[in-house]
Amino acid sequence: MIKTYDELPMVARLIIVIFFGAIVGGIYRIIKFVETKETKTLVFGILALIPPVSFVFWILDIVATVTNGKFTYFVD
Repeated sequence: MIKTYDELPMVARLIIVIFFGAIVGGIYRIIKFVETKETKTLVFGILALIPPVSFVFWILDIVATVTNGKFTYFVD
């Protein structure tokens, strides 16, 4: 799933992040944990799914997608 998401065009990723950012960002980080076994990625993935905190991650993910083309904050 990570590879498929990373291969999407930037416009498609930006649309996904804007409309489903909190959910997609959390799931992305949790799946990335399964691949990398970085504990902090799992912790931030779970935090990204908690409603008050997810707003912060949503903003960070939008900024990261616009500037870098992918999720870069709290993802190893």
